[in-house]
Amino acid sequence: MPFVQIGERRIFYSAHGKRGLPIVLIHGAAGNHLVWSLQVRALGDVGRVIALDLPGHGRSDPPGCDTLDAYRDLVLGVLDALQFERAVIVGHSMGGAIAQTLALTHPGRVSGLGLIGTGARLRVHPDILAGILTHPDEIAAYVIAYSYTAITPELRRRAEAEFRACPPSIAHGDFIACNQFDALACVSQIAAPTLVLCGKQDRMTPPKFSVYLAKQIPNAVLVLVDEAGHSVMLEQPEPVNAALGDWVKRL
Repeated sequence: MPFVQIGERRIFYSAHGKRGLPIVLIHGAAGNHLVWSLQVRALGDVGRVIALDLPGHGRSDPPGCDTLDAYRDLVLGVLDALQFERAVIVGHSMGGAIAQTLALTHPGRVSGLGLIGTGARLRVHPDILAGILTHPDEIAAYVIAYSYTAITPELRRRAEAEFRACPPSIAHGDFIACNQFDALACVSQIAAPTLVLCGKQDRMTPPKFSVYLAKQIPNAVLVLVDEAGHSVMLEQPEPVNAALGDWVKRL
């Protein structure tokens, strides 16, 4: 399995595709590269796709981070290690905040920006911030319930188990990073061509967050996907893959 060494940590990534633009997929809080399992092969037809595990998540070495700047620097390290001068950066939820931070501070490294189920500000309820350390199973159940429009008991069990696989201390750092994020005043400075995509039934980052991003970012396209919530890329992979693939081809 492929790893890159970033400082003292080994960072895992899944790779597909051999030609075209590099496409780096960044998961959200307490997630891992598997949230992109229905996208990596489809996008491998239009670019070189890298779905990474952030530090402390999935197969990547801990510790995690509690600031978006630290996660951004980690992603930059991955770009350097893979010799990607520029890449399409696609992020979901917290990953979208990392992507925005990277596009704002290092615009020369970003050939395109995909923002999925995210916003220019990501406030986290105090009960989640506190509860992830003291009652992680309850928080896992809450987050998963709000991440899907409809979920079978079996899918709920799998999704909650995947969430709980992230150590509570790592998830807590993720939520701290999200809660501190606020790009409302500067998101209009993003210069990269941008695809903003959101499930119409997203309750975690409602569509109005995506509408705001699309209005503020000068070169942005908005796609709203019906019958999908926060986990839009898992619930409705076909329209998500089509939107991402067509957009990357235009880049």
